[in-house]
Order: sequence, then structure tokens, then C-alpha cells
Amino acid sequence: MHSTALNTNQIMRQVIYALIFGIFAAYYFFGWGVVLQIALGTVTAVAAESAFLTIRKLPIKPAISDGSAVLTAILLAISIPSIAPWWVIVIGVAFAIIFGKQLYGGLGNNPFNPAMLGYAFLLISYPLQMTTWASEFLSFSQSFEIIFNLNAVDALTGATQMDDVKTQLALGKFVNDLDIYSMSQAWINAGFLLGGLYLVIRKIITWHIPVAFIAGMVVISTLLFLINNQIYIPPQFHLMLGATMLGAFFIATDPISASTTPKGRLIYGFLIGILVVVIRVFGGYPDGVAFAVLLMNITVPLIDYYTQPKVFGQ
Repeated sequence: MHSTALNTNQIMRQVIYALIFGIFAAYYFFGWGVVLQIALGTVTAVAAESAFLTIRKLPIKPAISDGSAVLTAILLAISIPSIAPWWVIVIGVAFAIIFGKQLYGGLGNNPFNPAMLGYAFLLISYPLQMTTWASEFLSFSQSFEIIFNLNAVDALTGATQMDDVKTQLALGKFVNDLDIYSMSQAWINAGFLLGGLYLVIRKIITWHIPVAFIAGMVVISTLLFLINNQIYIPPQFHLMLGATMLGAFFIATDPISASTTPKGRLIYGFLIGILVVVIRVFGGYPDGVAFAVLLMNITVPLIDYYTQPKVFGQ
């Protein structure tokens, strides 16, 4: 994300506004669980940040009012299953705020994307809860009952779309036989794409990372598909499944943990795109956005060091 005319609070609010398109699409297909997860995450983020700042004897209001904690909560809440138990989002957001942000000194000092750090922690610790999604629209009462463990409705749940694709491929089904034109995933990705374009137009983020991210995915997935189109899905499926557009426009573009030079952003985004596909295809997790971003966060100082623009006259 990049902007010189707006303060932190204004930037965070613009990003949250841009997320509405994708959030509405997720709500349309999965129901009220999406809203409940966001609400739980937001309350947890504010509480965790306030508690940690109190312990550090630092002012609470400036940190809370900048909107970064709320944005972290929303990003994590829309990344996890809409029917995940209430304690999953609470633990994940608390971990993201404390271990991904505050322990490094607060906003501006964190080397890793806090939301993705929380997501990776949850996926490693609670794989079952993190890979069970609603299979249809759930009302407020249904979502509330499942999230708060009042009533487990197995008939309304299922594996993630990426999990389903990988399972069918493992069983030897040809790509053309797979039911991977997921309407829900396609519309959700379209929503985040629309929101991402809004951010680019408003100059909240630059085009470099999203374009490079998508290009990296297309290049590696095309190569794999050309090698064997019976076991590797074509590039357009990678673009419409999982957290592709959310990752490209809202996660990889984090202004603190991402590369800061123009050339560095292109390298950073391109390598993330490649890693996402590699993890999806060869890894044990259904999607690779979180791990790809975190791995590339480690390389940011090196990328920025070797891609600094030359000073005029030298």
C-alpha cells in the first residue's frame, strides 16, 4: 500500500471500504458466519492491542484509532472458514496482534504481515477447523449455533475448494473432469479484484505487486500445465480459486512488510505468485498465500538492498 496524501487512519479506512465487495460476495454464498467472524475478530483485536499497550504503559487511543488492528482482524476473519469455532478467530487475532505486531514495537516495526502470521499459526495448530467450510448460505441462527458450538450441522459443511481439487487430482481424475468452476470462489475473487482496482485507482497501493503477483502465478501454472495437463490445473483456475485476489491486492501489498522499491515490488510480487502455486500444487496445505507472503517477508531487506534506485548523477 502506498499513499503520501493520506494519514494512516484514512488509508486503513480506504482498504476496509475496498474489502466490502469481496466480503459481500462471501456473505452471499456462506451467510452470516462471515459477519460474525469479522465482529469477533474486531473486538478481539481492539481488546488485545489495548491490553498489550496497557502492559507497556503506552497510550491506547492513538494505536486503536489508526485502524490497523481492525484491518488485521478483518483480513484474518475473511481468510478463515466462516463457521470456524469462535475461539479460532479469537486466538488467531490475539496472536496476530501480539506476536505479529506489538512484540516488534507496534505498527511500522513488524517484519511479517500480522494477519498472515495469525493465519499460518491457526492452520498449523488447528488444521481441521481451518479447512472445514460452509457448503451453503447459513442464516444468522445457524451460523451462531455452529460457531459457538451449540449445534454441529455436518450436512452444511465441507472441505475447501482447493482441498477438493487436490483430492480429486490425487485420485487420478483428469482436470477436465473436475468440478472446479466454483461459482462462490470465482465471485469472491472478483469482488476482491474490484476492490483492489479501487485501491490502485485511489493510489492507496501501486500496481507493481498485484500485477507481478498475478504474473508469477500465471507463468508457473502455465509451465506446469504444459508439462502435464492431466495432473496440473490451468492458470485461470488458480486465479479464480483460493485467496488469489485477496492476496494480490490486500495482503502482499502491506506497506510495512512488503518491498518498498519499484523494482523490488515487482520481484517481491512475482516470487510470491510463484510460491503460491508451488505450495498449492506440491505442498500439504490447500492454499499457499499466507506461507508465500511470510517467506518473502524474510527476503524484503535483501530485495530492497539490491534494488535501490541510483542517485541522480552517480
